[in-house]
Amino acid sequence: MASSQVQALLRFLSQDARVPLATAMGKVAELIKADLSTPEIISKGGSKPLQDIFKDDKLAKQVLNASKRVSKKRAAPAETTTAPSHKRSKGSTSVDTGTPFAIERALALPVSNATEEELSTIVLFTNRAPLVLAFALCVLRYTMPEQPISSRLSLAQAVVSANSRSKAVSLGLEFEQPLEEEAWGEGQPTVSVLGRTIKVLRRWDYNPREGQPAQEFPGIDDILGEFPPEHSEPAPPIWGIDVQATKRVHGPLAKERQETLLPIHTPESARSYLVKSFINAPSETTKQSKRSKRRNHAEIEAEKEACAGHLLRAIDLVCRSWASISSKDDLDRRAWAWYVHVRPSIKNGVEGWGEKGAVKLAQILALKRLPDPAAA
Repeated sequence: MASSQVQALLRFLSQDARVPLATAMGKVAELIKADLSTPEIISKGGSKPLQDIFKDDKLAKQVLNASKRVSKKRAAPAETTTAPSHKRSKGSTSVDTGTPFAIERALALPVSNATEEELSTIVLFTNRAPLVLAFALCVLRYTMPEQPISSRLSLAQAVVSANSRSKAVSLGLEFEQPLEEEAWGEGQPTVSVLGRTIKVLRRWDYNPREGQPAQEFPGIDDILGEFPPEHSEPAPPIWGIDVQATKRVHGPLAKERQETLLPIHTPESARSYLVKSFINAPSETTKQSKRSKRRNHAEIEAEKEACAGHLLRAIDLVCRSWASISSKDDLDRRAWAWYVHVRPSIKNGVEGWGEKGAVKLAQILALKRLPDPAAA
């Protein structure tokens, strides 16, 4: 069985059927051996085979009910199965939209072709959390280049979550320890992103290049992750664990923490948050234009995506300028200092724009490493 099918079965057990992750991983092989490899097949097999495999009537019933629920969802409405569509599959009819390759490609971030001169004139409005997300995403491209975009989005969102939690504690809004100091997810490996310790879940047997066609795709290594250097062991893709959700869902007992599924920060929600969080700062002209002409939803969404692309390009130019002379750890430390330097002030709200503040891309570009005077 292909690794993508194993992943799908494991996903069904752990997410749809709510089987503890450790149990699910141990039962996948038995289910495949019993020819119970999909929810549709499981739903038709009855409870007896599942009772033999799981040795637990309650768990077997749980899996069976989940399989019927999932099968029913996939079967209706029937017309959608005959004409499937995918939002981001333009010009890629040869790509199977269910493969890891297609999933990663659908998560590609907005791209800007603006020159530095053009970027320097742009002022965006946003709040602080999505700006943290943008800085984390950009620096991960250089500190963990082997990770696919799905992993980088998940890790970046984990940084936002940890930062927000620590801020709440420092302001006295919460009185518990910061997330990284708590025992949730204990035993899991960790990585450092923007100086935050992030607990991660290794995605064994996940290959982001599975399903990749022979044709060339521009910038695909940035989406799928770079190949590791020759003779080095490839690092598996990882998820950023949603520690707060783990605590909220599974309660305080250590035994429960070890035996239940660890929630993750999903890349889809992180990407959606990023592309909808930046807008052009309003000038008097744009204010008048917006009053006289109500824009449609598509125009607003297109502007937001373009704004996100401009911001990511500006931050990437800064990261790239330092990457050749900085270690990965040093680049990670610098990135947090850059964010602190340019983060918007939201003390004074702007009429009509809520709690957003201004971010000048010229201020970000000024953080680029200056040319060596001796080399001039």
